[in-house]
Amino acid sequence: MGKLTGKVAIVTGASRGIGEAIAELFASEGAKVVCAARTLNEGDHRMLEGSLIRTVQRIRDAGGDAQPVTADVSSEIDCIALVEGARAAYGPIDILINNAALNYYLPTETYPSNRWVRCFAVNVHGPFFLSKEVLKDMIARRSGSIVNISSGAAIGPGRGPYADKVVRGGVMYGATKAALERFTQGLAQEMAQYDGISISAVSPSKVVPTPGTVHHKLVTGIDDPKGEAPSFMARAALLLASEGPKVNGRVTYSQQILKEFGWISEAAGRGVDSPGSGYSQT
Repeated sequence: MGKLTGKVAIVTGASRGIGEAIAELFASEGAKVVCAARTLNEGDHRMLEGSLIRTVQRIRDAGGDAQPVTADVSSEIDCIALVEGARAAYGPIDILINNAALNYYLPTETYPSNRWVRCFAVNVHGPFFLSKEVLKDMIARRSGSIVNISSGAAIGPGRGPYADKVVRGGVMYGATKAALERFTQGLAQEMAQYDGISISAVSPSKVVPTPGTVHHKLVTGIDDPKGEAPSFMARAALLLASEGPKVNGRVTYSQQILKEFGWISEAAGRGVDSPGSGYSQT
């Protein structure tokens, strides 16, 4: 019997990378998984490989149960439709993984305002829309888990003066992930009145080689030895989704939390070799 047998999970950004790995692991642990993203078929995305159809087929080939749903999480209408569709297919929602994210590495002084607003809509508003909707099921049953996928970008550069004056274009992404971590702990405190609901966030301890991080040149390739396999984030999400209230309000890092709970024996990276964001330390 798997850790998630009988559970219904929604995973956003499930067409590739970390979301794909989480969806496949959750299905292997017995969950019925609704895989959501904008890319339904292979080749629909003009730059990145991966699709919902591929993720769902892999799950089904392995004996799991999954459904693909196209959704733009920046739209509240789409978010509500996604949750309603998941309920219609499988019943009340037990787990929500807010993984979908959008980023452009551009200097703030030239950042197109429409892209800035859209990134906040995907990275911050979407998790709010979806959380608000799934909480209807979780509060009614006093049970459920929401796991927000954050990033090391939430760790700011600190106050000046700055010896490092390189412009990397990560201001927007860092701001949205810091907001997501604050949202996580705020919502966790609100949900503490219900003993069976947990809200948490997890970031990779090291950069995860995915089609997206390769495209943005954050890693040298899918096999970059300095990176962290997607399985670490998938297992960390599984841990947070299955451990219940004991992880409510946790903002953590993949290898840190896996080692803390004894799921791995050795760990490295953010949260282990270096401090994480302020939210991870409180």
